[in-house]
Amino acid sequence: MSAPERPLRKLGFLTIGVFDEHAPGAGHENTLQVIELGEQLGFDSVWLRHRHLQFGISSPVAVLAAASQRTTRITFGTAVTPLGAENPFRLAEDLATVDVLSGGRLNPGFSVGTPMGYERYREALYPDTWENEDLSATRLLRLLAHLRGEPVTSGPSQEGFEAFSDHVQPHAPGLADRVWYGGAGLASVEWAGDHGLNLLTSSVIRAEEGGADGEGWDFARIQAEHIRRFRARHPLGADARVSQGLVVIPTDTATPEQARRYAAYAEARLPRTRQPLGPGRMLFAPDLVGTSAEIAEALHGHAAFREVEEVAFALPFTFEHEDYVQILTDIATRLGPQLGWRPSTEDGDAEGER
Repeated sequence: MSAPERPLRKLGFLTIGVFDEHAPGAGHENTLQVIELGEQLGFDSVWLRHRHLQFGISSPVAVLAAASQRTTRITFGTAVTPLGAENPFRLAEDLATVDVLSGGRLNPGFSVGTPMGYERYREALYPDTWENEDLSATRLLRLLAHLRGEPVTSGPSQEGFEAFSDHVQPHAPGLADRVWYGGAGLASVEWAGDHGLNLLTSSVIRAEEGGADGEGWDFARIQAEHIRRFRARHPLGADARVSQGLVVIPTDTATPEQARRYAAYAEARLPRTRQPLGPGRMLFAPDLVGTSAEIAEALHGHAAFREVEEVAFALPFTFEHEDYVQILTDIATRLGPQLGWRPSTEDGDAEGER
């Protein structure tokens, strides 16, 4: 299979930021060290998952605020923050603050609808209103309005020595244009395109079209169609930004023990990739484990990868810190170059680009 016509332009990675319930500080520090390593290796972006009532990062905005003070170039994203658990007004303040602290490096990503596990905490989150909360895409439109600086009051005012703005402060120009939407199905990717957002497509999609008994359930083909539908509806057309988030585990410098664990991890997850699951017809992509040459060959033949210029490869949730160091180093130094990617320099350009 020949390489895609478009070389990989931006290389990122995604982490859940696991930690020990009884010693959470060490896990959060490891996440910050992984982000620093990503910058040193030339990665363009790092993305944090958002977890509630689990032992993964529950406040990516806070972690990214800390990371902004330990890095200078790498961009930050959330993939994704479920807006059903957020107040758009307050979240806009936090996001704008991190964007200001980072010098405009924030790329927040969101999902709408009922958050995962919502029934566990909805009454703690909205004790008096959970039955009436609007969890639809309207919530994201409210957030976008705040990030764009649209007024929330009748106008600026002065009360004694106190000055008040009519829109969310701080205002971070350009942040609204860097919002991403996590789309898994046809309706969601088309909505993202209609509203001019950037698209995050991951290793989980909705298989809404395909054959019976497993026929036609080709993850790559369905995901590629989602990307095309998104761009067909987006004002920028073929230039609309899409980031793909597959699980990719190169083994070039892995120890034999690491390679065995990685293979066992992928094998245990393989059955869920054979057909759509549950009422939502969720289809999972197989994890890609092997040498960088083997993974590059698989990606060059992947219909959806051939549609994108940006990726945020997902780190497995249950590995050790040393595993993440090895995986990220192999991705940046071996796999990335085989995909046509060049590491970023301090001025934000790929080496040799001006």
